[in-house]
Amino acid sequence: MRLAALSNEIASSLGVAITLAEPIRGGDSAATYRCDLADGRIVVAKTHDNPPPHFFSTEATSLRWLSEAGARVPEVLAVSDETPAHIVLAWIQPGRSTREGDAAFGRSLAQLHRRPFGCFGRPDGRPTGSHALPNKPVDSWIEHYGGNRLLPLAKHGRDLGALSSQSSEDLEKVANSLNLLGGPVEPPSLLHGDLWAGNRIVDTAGQSWMIDPAAVGGHREFDLAMMKLFGGYGPDCFQSYGEEFPLADGWNERVILHQLAPLAVHAIKFGGHYVGALDDALDTLLGRSA
Repeated sequence: MRLAALSNEIASSLGVAITLAEPIRGGDSAATYRCDLADGRIVVAKTHDNPPPHFFSTEATSLRWLSEAGARVPEVLAVSDETPAHIVLAWIQPGRSTREGDAAFGRSLAQLHRRPFGCFGRPDGRPTGSHALPNKPVDSWIEHYGGNRLLPLAKHGRDLGALSSQSSEDLEKVANSLNLLGGPVEPPSLLHGDLWAGNRIVDTAGQSWMIDPAAVGGHREFDLAMMKLFGGYGPDCFQSYGEEFPLADGWNERVILHQLAPLAVHAIKFGGHYVGALDDALDTLLGRSA
């Protein structure tokens, strides 16, 4: 029923019928399909049975911001937050990464981060991610990372019983110590916001594309920390980034600070070893490591 309704909606939006739809992995909350169209095109269609408000239009806005800032992202062909909520994107044919492609992606990410962005958080204030984390527009990274990320995650984890009282209290302690733990003050950069390796596609020409963004104004070290959290990016990527837009001294030591929010998200959502990884990171940041 879900696919039939989606197919009818896409056919109406694009003016062309779907001839084949196959489910593919994509995201952790939306259902994603690879769709062949009668005119020969291939598209990606995502839908959601019970999306948060503005779920897909927020993704479309994120993609537009990134595109306007020079990032390579798939074209948005259709989007709606009405039932069946959906977004339709141009298909990117996957290829294989190379050292040259990694280096080029590092340079392009640095160029994206160089572009000025008007605030930390989002100008529209819309939440992002499956936990609907707030993105209130604020003037400083401390207000954003503390108020829009760590403190809400501490409360959310406590309320759900997914985090221990100690873990939640420690997240709050870190949030209240960001003036000591953070690096030099930098203006907000437009971030992809969830740049693990699965949200980059390398096409058949070796070019990198960003998908599934949670775009937000933040500290550029956050995108790089997310890239390091699960691997998948070669050293050429980070080297070329640093050559294009050097990072402040000590950024490698701050990676764990910027990984704290995604670790908390995964600990709340999946439990398991992520809980231990979160607690280890908190111990390190609070000076309790052995």
